[in-house]
Order: sequence, then structure tokens, then C-alpha cells
Amino acid sequence: MDALRQLLLVATAYYAYRLTRGLVDDPSGALVAFQHAREVISLERTLHLFVEPQIQRFAEAVPSLDEIAAWIYINAQTTVTLAALVWLYLRHNSSFYFVRNMFIVAWVLAIVGYIVYPTAPPRFLPEWGFHDTVADFTGVDQESVTVNALFNPYAAVPSMHVGFALMVGIPLARLSALRVTRIAWMLYPLLVTFVIVATANHFLTDAFLGAITVGAAAWAAAWLGRVRPAAWAFSSAGARSTA
Repeated sequence: MDALRQLLLVATAYYAYRLTRGLVDDPSGALVAFQHAREVISLERTLHLFVEPQIQRFAEAVPSLDEIAAWIYINAQTTVTLAALVWLYLRHNSSFYFVRNMFIVAWVLAIVGYIVYPTAPPRFLPEWGFHDTVADFTGVDQESVTVNALFNPYAAVPSMHVGFALMVGIPLARLSALRVTRIAWMLYPLLVTFVIVATANHFLTDAFLGAITVGAAAWAAAWLGRVRPAAWAFSSAGARSTA
């Protein structure tokens, strides 16, 4: 019964997040989103951090790397995240509720970001050398998909691809008994960061703000864990360090 309750809770929260994100729009939304994207580029250029075009060119220069990146981008936020949450629930149930709370708080914070600072992704800015490698891989032109009930192409800040990767990667790294899986999960957020840039779906700034969002959500989940330590605190007691 609890498994069904958790499934319904997570699914409801996720689709509320998707629906709210999809409804964040107004007639001038696209113009504002493109202006914000140019502001991000300007900031990164000022800080000498505007390396996204070079990263995408590198991915395209390595045989099949751009296709692998596109595949990971499509699956990271859904298949990998869902599998990780199921694994947490079944094998580390005492820690699942902390991660669940962290996800819910992060979704709420992300919605605030989409409302306050709608931003066009790099793939909409070919003049800077970007193009949509996910569209090349899937054959679906993302530019032709407008804002709808479940999709907002201008919801780039913060990057919740990076957010999801951190929210499953760090807990699973802490809970992993094997060193190899622990290292793999620790590196997973870095892999996703490379993927979102290589596919021209996010700027590095988006990734940084996604990490900040997760940090705030983790703090909130830790506070909730102190309120109900028996139910919501994170526990890594079951993990054992082995080679």
C-alpha cells in the first residue's frame, strides 16, 4: 500500500510540476526568453566561461558521441531517474523519503525559476554556432513544438536534468557498497552536465543554477528530516565500503 501511495505522490507532484512549467508563458514570453539567453551568454563571455559551442563541436567530432549524448539526454530525466527512485524505495527504503522530499522541494523551486527567468536554450541560437543534436537523433524538430500543457521550451533555468542527476547520483553514491558504483554515481552529474551542453539544451549557467536549486532542496529535506527523523531522515547505515 505504501508503494502505491508513494507512486501516486511522486507522479502527482511531477505532473503538477510539468503542468505548471508548461503554463508559464505569456504573449511576450519568447522575446523575454531570448533576451535572457543573450544575457546568459554575455555573462559567461565576461567571465570567460562561454565554452558551450566548443563542447558541442568536440562531441560532434568524436564518432557517435553526439548520438550517445542525445540518447542520454532523452533517458536521463525519465528512465534513469525512475529506475533510481525504484531502487531506493526497494533497497534503501529508509532513505527514499528524504530523496522524495528533496525532489518535491526542487520542483517547486524550479517553477519559481521558470516564472522569474524564462530562458531560451542554446539550440534556439544558431547564430552562436549551436544546433539541436537531439532533433537530429530523434527526427523531431524541437523548435516546431510550442508551449503546451506539458512542455515549455523556455524552461531552461535552472537545469533540472542536472538537478535530477544530483538528486539521485549523490544519494546512490553514498549508499553504494561497491567502490565502482560509488564512483560511477558520483560522476553521473558531471556526465549529465556534459550531455546537456553537448546537445545544446542548456548553458553551463543553467547547470550551476540547477545545482544551487538542489542544494536548497537538500537543505529543506534535511530540515524536514529533523522534524520527523524516524520517517524522513537520510540513512546510509546500510552501505558498506568495499572494493
